[in-house]
Amino acid sequence: EISRPYEIEGNRIVIGTSLGIAIAPQDGIDSDRLLRSADLALYRAKTEGRGTFRFFEPEMNIRMQARHALETDLRRALVQQEFEVFYQPLIDIRTRRVCSFEALLRWRHPARGLVAPDSFIPAAEELGLIGQIGEVVLARACAAATHWPADIKVAVNLSPAQFADSGIMGLVMGALHRSGLPPDRLELEITETLLLQESEDVLATLHELQQIGITIAMDDFGTGYSSLSYLRKFPFRKVKIDKSFIRELGNDPGSAAIVHAILDLCRTLGIKTTAEGVETEQQLAWLDAAGSVEAQGFLFSAARSAAEIPSLLRLLGEAPIAADA
Repeated sequence: EISRPYEIEGNRIVIGTSLGIAIAPQDGIDSDRLLRSADLALYRAKTEGRGTFRFFEPEMNIRMQARHALETDLRRALVQQEFEVFYQPLIDIRTRRVCSFEALLRWRHPARGLVAPDSFIPAAEELGLIGQIGEVVLARACAAATHWPADIKVAVNLSPAQFADSGIMGLVMGALHRSGLPPDRLELEITETLLLQESEDVLATLHELQQIGITIAMDDFGTGYSSLSYLRKFPFRKVKIDKSFIRELGNDPGSAAIVHAILDLCRTLGIKTTAEGVETEQQLAWLDAAGSVEAQGFLFSAARSAAEIPSLLRLLGEAPIAADA
């Protein structure tokens, strides 16, 4: 009944509702405990898509305690500089040489060791910390790239939350200025989630970044809400084909057909392509024959620390790319 549309002064109003329910005495014997329990149930209802209801369950307390601990750890990590940036090479398929590195965030937790971003990025976005973390990644990536050969670029992922910040242009320019990295050696990768906003501000910012020489790349193309119109409307110079399609090459004719179509379209539009998740020589040979420009994956190298990049470049420069590089 609550979600039923209302007509108010000629306007159709729709109200969304989520409910958290706690029951006495099992969920609390006083108002404070019952309200806390109901609030935890409400949080669960919202995280599961909103427009629904959930009853309190004891394990919700455990999850909330874990979330509070993660929040405390993330804030400490920023202060203690526990975040590190690793770099995975992108290979020019024709020459088999490194053309760029993608900057990948890792968290060196004092108790849990090296933590992958999937474990903490969603929480960082909820807590409003992703902007600070992203600033660290961008600054370190630009600084690291200045120690590489001048023809090698660095690619950095930008989240929708970072783009929502009106200061994104200043953030990028500041990182370039402080590091001394030329704009044409920086690639910024964005996902299709950002483009769903169809925002003129986003479009203007992307054009402004491109005009100073930065390469704009669409990451994980082919997943989620893919729309070919994005390639026409937004100033992409590179498309990264999602690893889920590359993994099935040779096994699934549908995946091969999709990759072929993406490569043909990008070639026509003058957009570079990178195949993500390349793990076998067979996949690489298929992509080479199909016309992919770049490849990235464990076939060439896992992500390495900044200190390891000089030796990795020497190794890759002295011999053809090999699986154990």
